[in-house]
Amino acid sequence: MIYVVIDTNVFVSAFLTKNPNSATTKVVEALAQGKMTPLYNDEILAEYTEVLSREHFHIAKSRLDTIINYILEHGIATNRTSYDKLLIDEDDRVFYEVALSEEDSFLVTGNLKHFPIDPRVVTPAQMLQILGEE
Repeated sequence: MIYVVIDTNVFVSAFLTKNPNSATTKVVEALAQGKMTPLYNDEILAEYTEVLSREHFHIAKSRLDTIINYILEHGIATNRTSYDKLLIDEDDRVFYEVALSEEDSFLVTGNLKHFPIDPRVVTPAQMLQILGEE
């Protein structure tokens, strides 16, 4: 099984794009098809809810509820594994530390520069390659 932490920006991009073939859309579809198991904690769920509920994104509450419920039902709640170095954006720390909690997990993000250079930190396009879908 492939374990993933999905950065909020991936969901935002997938929900806002008009391109059904975008890498972010395909990653969210692969998640919904059970090709990956999401890792999360309460902080990540709170960020998803807060960001995806922002009025200027115009994301339907039903879409947000669907993704949160899917993650709760099919994902694995996990604790953070401490990472002692500074990150460019400390608000992203929780995503990286949750990804560190499982040995064979990936952090899927559109902001590689916010995280350490680490083979487990991948873009949506790279995740599709890992899944053999690109």
